[in-house]
Amino acid sequence: MDFPVLSQSNSLRFPSDFLEKPKPYFPIRRRSTPLWSTTNHIPPSVPALGKSSSVKCTVKETQNQEPLQSENGRKGRIHFVGIGGCGLSALAMLALKQGFEVSGSDVKWSSYMDGLQEAGARLHIGHSVLNLKGSDGSRLPNAIVVSSAIPQDNVEILHAKSAGVPVHKRDYWLGRLTECYKLIAVSGSHGKSTTASMLAYVLKAMGDDLTAVIGAHVPQFPEGNIISGGGQNFVLEADEYDGCFLGLSPYITVVTNLDWEHVDIFQDKEAVISTFRRFLDLIKVGGHLIIYGDSPDTRSLLNHRRQTTGSEYSSGMMPDPNLELFDEHYRITTYGISSLNDWHASSIRPNCHGGSDYTLFHREFPEVEISLQIPGVHNVLNSLAVIATVMALFSDRMQYYELISHVRLHLKSFNGVSRRFEMIGTICGCHIYDDYAHHPTEVRAVLQAARQRFPFKAIWVVFQPHSYSRLAALKDEFATALSDADHVVVTAVYAARDKGFWDVSGSDLAASINGPPCEYISALGAVVDKLVFQISKDLQRQVVVLALGPGKDFYCLPLDFLSSHLAMV
Repeated sequence: MDFPVLSQSNSLRFPSDFLEKPKPYFPIRRRSTPLWSTTNHIPPSVPALGKSSSVKCTVKETQNQEPLQSENGRKGRIHFVGIGGCGLSALAMLALKQGFEVSGSDVKWSSYMDGLQEAGARLHIGHSVLNLKGSDGSRLPNAIVVSSAIPQDNVEILHAKSAGVPVHKRDYWLGRLTECYKLIAVSGSHGKSTTASMLAYVLKAMGDDLTAVIGAHVPQFPEGNIISGGGQNFVLEADEYDGCFLGLSPYITVVTNLDWEHVDIFQDKEAVISTFRRFLDLIKVGGHLIIYGDSPDTRSLLNHRRQTTGSEYSSGMMPDPNLELFDEHYRITTYGISSLNDWHASSIRPNCHGGSDYTLFHREFPEVEISLQIPGVHNVLNSLAVIATVMALFSDRMQYYELISHVRLHLKSFNGVSRRFEMIGTICGCHIYDDYAHHPTEVRAVLQAARQRFPFKAIWVVFQPHSYSRLAALKDEFATALSDADHVVVTAVYAARDKGFWDVSGSDLAASINGPPCEYISALGAVVDKLVFQISKDLQRQVVVLALGPGKDFYCLPLDFLSSHLAMV
């Protein structure tokens, strides 16, 4: 599929100093083969969802869908069931910004709903047929969008179907929402939120008028978890849960890693890999795959894609780094720590900002020094994915080194994502951080980041297991990961979507952890009491407390409560 070259006037609005040539850190080399070019396909806001749509898309229109318009010709109303979650709240906010009327419901209020209400959404706590009524008390919504966490016997879903209102799961809605954009889908078992938000932040800072939807709050985004723009590029955190990303048609796909995650959906790691293979089949002809090259699991995706072509990947080994990598339909770029990747990092070390510095290489050639404010080797890898993606998007349009230098500048300014090693506060020398980590791989990553930033402090972890199914499947891996802490407290399990009886508990995990002192304290209030007691024994001792887990009642340890208790000591 051929696309005309995109001009700066209709896609990128670069800052006035963008074309100034910065001083290079290393000699610049001419490339015999340019990196992949971008395309010129500029959509309106949201594509209409019906046969009368005036949007000319390259993707085949879905049949038998009513146009998403009200009788007066204006954009209609969308009702989101499960609107309080990070994923659906972002889609609801984007719909508001693009002119739709929005309503929604959830079982309890969440922080994401604050911004939606301020932006004009009509929100309901609890599910009821009455929630579907319009502000005038009669009109039904033009479409219903449903979270993957909502059961199909939900009363709002059943009533909408009986009344003939189209009901869409999130995967279908995302597919229709993005089909007329040049979609950059950031996928992977871990690191999707940070990589997608980092990429969107860098592109926006460079002047790209993009749209982005992220499954987490990003403090540097004015709208929290979206960017609403008018250009061609759409950055999406593409979630594999329930096969949600299988409704997409990406132009660029990023795969950060593969792991056995969402054990309630995937039977084993091979099931995860199989789903990602199906996802790669959806990349548009002439598109691009950006993939982590140091993992056998991610490399197995390349084996699958090339097993009929006799590629050098068939042995599971990385290829000659001087060779251009092309699939039969799209180009492939690898990144990682190994020098066999197209983009890789060397000399990784802590910096004075609490983050990481490293030397960026393209194949065997050093390019620039990269500095990040956020710590951890996992964030070095996330930044490499961003660099590879930006170079794939724009390198045909400006000087090679000039582009790298501006990416480098904006990476240095990225502050991270909420609930990813987020500083909550400091009390009596005790630093409290909050992190969403709910998988052994993520626990190991955040502990490594904490050791990097605080090499001489004791690390205490308060961990709330997320779902009985995940704990039952990965209990031993959790025990190993948590053993890297200096003190561990395990709380009661946050059940999330689990149903039925599970013969596993937080106390079982606590009992299986070897090495550091570990105890089971079910309630968060009792955990605070424990911390007060421990900290008050030595008010001069400097400790880092990591509150880990994504439970909705566990966003962070109650700092004010802890502070008031310590004030009485």
